Amino acid sequence: MAAEGGWRPAGGRRRRRRRGGREEEEEGGAVLRRLREARNDLLSSGFWAASAGAVRAPLGATAEPPARCVCYGLGRFSCCPAARHQLAFLLLLLEELGVPPGRCSVFDPAFSPQEAAALVELGLRLLPDNEEGKHGIEGSATLFYMVHCGKALYNNLLWRNWSPGALSKMVIVGNSFKGIEERLLSRILERDYSYIAKA
Repeated sequence: MAAEGGWRPAGGRRRRRRRGGREEEEEGGAVLRRLREARNDLLSSGFWAASAGAVRAPLGATAEPPARCVCYGLGRFSCCPAARHQLAFLLLLLEELGVPPGRCSVFDPAFSPQEAAALVELGLRLLPDNEEGKHGIEGSATLFYMVHCGKALYNNLLWRNWSPGALSKMVIVGNSFKGIEERLLSRILERDYSYIAKA
């Protein structure tokens, strides 16, 4: 997947677009070009090196490295620079952890057809349905990448996997649970987001 200076599509085949025109193909190429630029920005800023170390730390010798990844709520990366940098970060993270792109499932109801096609070209797997965060790890060590997600998705994810065996196989890259706790009244946290409170 990685090419010198950026990513290239996972396979040689091109998806047929419904409209079939050159315009859609050019839009898809522009999305991938901007994604390569975001990757280069991350690598040259030093942010990636510092952040990769922070993610590697909980995956020391005692932890099972993730075999797969689930990404929720990435956002409109074709038009939002922050979402594009977050996708570039995810792709770098997959490389760093040795998780093949085909073992990373992504979902955001906001994805445009061009964005969905770009993700498939990168080798990622689109989840067909909105799971509302209720994704079970099914025994595999799993990285959850949820940088744009609301409290309900985190709570649903924890609820779905609330057992010592499952929790020990999860790594979540996302919002701080401590920060959520500090911003909410304790009675609301306990009532509406009880699994975040427990975590």
